[in-house]
Amino acid sequence: MIDAKILIEKAFEAQKFCYTPYSNFNVGAALLCVDGTIYQGCNIENAALTPTNCAERTAFFKAISEGKKDFTAIAVAGNKKGVKPGDGDFCAPCAVCRQVMAEFCNLKTFKVIIAKSTEEYLEHTLEEILPFAFTSKDLE
Repeated sequence: MIDAKILIEKAFEAQKFCYTPYSNFNVGAALLCVDGTIYQGCNIENAALTPTNCAERTAFFKAISEGKKDFTAIAVAGNKKGVKPGDGDFCAPCAVCRQVMAEFCNLKTFKVIIAKSTEEYLEHTLEEILPFAFTSKDLE
């Protein structure tokens, strides 16, 4: 697996492209594919609120739309506009993003890296942050 710090740097880099005129809260994500490809995503808001898309889902949907479906990790970084890495707080994925991850990732091995900076971050498995996930097995 790529060093967590590289993914974190890519997540912070993705924040530059956020469209957040309503919340002023920028979230960047960097999704690592099994083949080493990294897809970045940012949050994109909408005045109607429900069409808003989170950074994590943006990264996943970009990857999936290009044929990728095998993932090993994602780094997520979020802060109010203007807050420098390390000065903010941890920003965990929302429940909808966690559910999207559960659709495509192994609950026990997929890593979710929640970054405050490249030096200060939390690393969990998807199962740890989404216990009792609803998956395709529940529909059998």
